[in-house]
Amino acid sequence: MRFVVFDDSRLGLLRDAAVVDVSDLVGAGETAWPPVFLLRAIADFDRLRPRLLEALRDRRGIPFERVQLRAPVVFPSKVIAAPVNYRLHIEEMRPLVKGELHAIERYGLFLKAPSSIVGPEATVELPFPERRTDHEVELGVVIGRATRDVTMADAMSHVFGYTGVMDITVRGDEDRSTRKSFDTFTPVGPVLVTADEIRDPHALRLQLWVNGERRQDGNTRDMIWNVPKLVEYASRVMTLHPGDLLSTGTPDGVGPLHPGDRVTMEVEGIGRMSVKVELRKP
Repeated sequence: MRFVVFDDSRLGLLRDAAVVDVSDLVGAGETAWPPVFLLRAIADFDRLRPRLLEALRDRRGIPFERVQLRAPVVFPSKVIAAPVNYRLHIEEMRPLVKGELHAIERYGLFLKAPSSIVGPEATVELPFPERRTDHEVELGVVIGRATRDVTMADAMSHVFGYTGVMDITVRGDEDRSTRKSFDTFTPVGPVLVTADEIRDPHALRLQLWVNGERRQDGNTRDMIWNVPKLVEYASRVMTLHPGDLLSTGTPDGVGPLHPGDRVTMEVEGIGRMSVKVELRKP
């Protein structure tokens, strides 16, 4: 299944060029805080699946061009990110980093603020006009059930699905969690694809364009730590909950963003989305 969040916190399933609204099945579309409808749907997916499939088959769809897509990951308890998980990216970053730059084996993982998540056609706001801010395209892994101390052999059974992620990064001396957690710094989307529809998450092409110029063109086969290793490691540090987002690192080709840029990413098997770039207003 291919989940989308659209309009005012409504949940849909993609069917060809239409969106089938299943908000009523999961309690979506409500204005109550917190917006946990997607977390509940993921946690209860095995029970909901037959009803979702029935709705996907029988309900009339809304033409895709009539909906506004939002981030398909809503209110996760945490966003976990993998630093320097591609070796060519390590080499290109050496001139920008003070001191020796290591691979993920040395650094482990770090956290990003969930409040940094935005969806398709959002605006990435640059907080510092005088500092370099870079784009990074990544595969996002969404956790499907409570996970603690899982082994690599069992890790994939805890994955609900996959999405695309842009990890926006201010360069500087602050901790990664600070430089990557500004509001709008985690564009996610365009859809959330259940794991059964991705044959091999370690054979997906990752691409990113800025104003039509391709900057990044990599493949998840080149990750240093693959998805099972990342899930295993993360679950030994913290309990993972349904809906948590794990961003798996970026290939080489990272570059700076400027006000007025339009940034487009595409993750094979998931889809393409774009965001705009502007200076943050005082």
